[in-house]
Amino acid sequence: MARITRYSKFEGELDQLDSSELMQMIQEALLGQGMNDPYDPDPNARPSMDDLFDAILEALADRNMIPEDLLMEAMQSEDVRETRLGQQIERLMDKLQQDGFIRKEFDDEDGQGGQGQSGESRFQLTDKSIDFLGYKSLRDLMGGLGRSSAGAHDTREYASGVEMTGELKNYEFGDTLNLDTTATLGNVMGKGFENLEESDLVIRQAEYNSSAATIVLLDCSHSMILYGEDRFTPAKQVALALAHLIRTQYPGDTVKFVLFHDSAEEVPVAKLAQAQIGPYHTNTAGGLRLAQQLLKRENKDMKQIVMITDGKPSALTLPDGRIYKNAYGLDPYVLGATLREVANCRRSGIQVNTFMLARDPELVGFVRRVSEMTKGKAYFTTPQNIGQYVLMDFVTNKTKLVN
Repeated sequence: MARITRYSKFEGELDQLDSSELMQMIQEALLGQGMNDPYDPDPNARPSMDDLFDAILEALADRNMIPEDLLMEAMQSEDVRETRLGQQIERLMDKLQQDGFIRKEFDDEDGQGGQGQSGESRFQLTDKSIDFLGYKSLRDLMGGLGRSSAGAHDTREYASGVEMTGELKNYEFGDTLNLDTTATLGNVMGKGFENLEESDLVIRQAEYNSSAATIVLLDCSHSMILYGEDRFTPAKQVALALAHLIRTQYPGDTVKFVLFHDSAEEVPVAKLAQAQIGPYHTNTAGGLRLAQQLLKRENKDMKQIVMITDGKPSALTLPDGRIYKNAYGLDPYVLGATLREVANCRRSGIQVNTFMLARDPELVGFVRRVSEMTKGKAYFTTPQNIGQYVLMDFVTNKTKLVN
């Protein structure tokens, strides 16, 4: 059982709770909206202010932070919002908005806008909130890795003319002439400038920093929340953590996100946290095709696809735009099209690393073929440890690239 902490200093004045601490308490609820209805997922669903109210109420109750008198009053009331507890939670919601963590929006079904009631209003997570969730996810995931840390991994190879390091080397044909005057003069003073040779030239080395372009392919098909296990929320946490890691530690790198289901689409990191499950099937080929299109625009030393999935390819976009689907077994038609996209990745020098959240024999064979074709890696993980696998694989790849 998880340890419960009682924050007695907030008893009777919950609305004084710090917004950052509150965000930490409800982060799983904010990322886990895809679990709203596992049997009939709606990819267009957006969380409401009522959902936020319920998330805060549940977080406070789970941590035994609600004073007994407020709790008893709320339990005896027909509408929690009308009680002192409800009013304090409403003030906490207002504080989240004032502190820039959420942006309140209202449905506009009649085109007239309006203020409406809280049940009609929705909220969006702001850039500040996404950054906070990414940092928290990264800290939590990397915290399980001991003292491992990820810095800007610089190459051990050098190329003149990029960034001065202070180290000297004899000039070789093809080097940029970052001439070190003192060392070069020292080589020629004794014999005179008329006897200057190429071997006398000394240059200052410059450090070459590698860069990488990463596309994270997130499976959001129905199976990611079926069978009593939420696999989509941990996948989103990993994606946010990776985005934060790259933004803060590898500023020369890029990362983009693609959701794949019946089809595939790019999703900006600002909308990733509130992405939903659905539609139902797994169009792996469509996801790989879109990822390649995005990577073609990048001029980086390493191009890679990080694919997080729990199912076999079961859908395919036909030339006329229709979606072909077959959820039973590995359909040869779907499999063939998917492997052709994998082969295209190999020809383009794109590595595909697959993080599989299931262990069906058919899937094991499919993932191994993908890995062999692109010289990538395959990890068979669980929702509990996938974050550590993904993050450490990224850092390791960066280290190998620059060695």
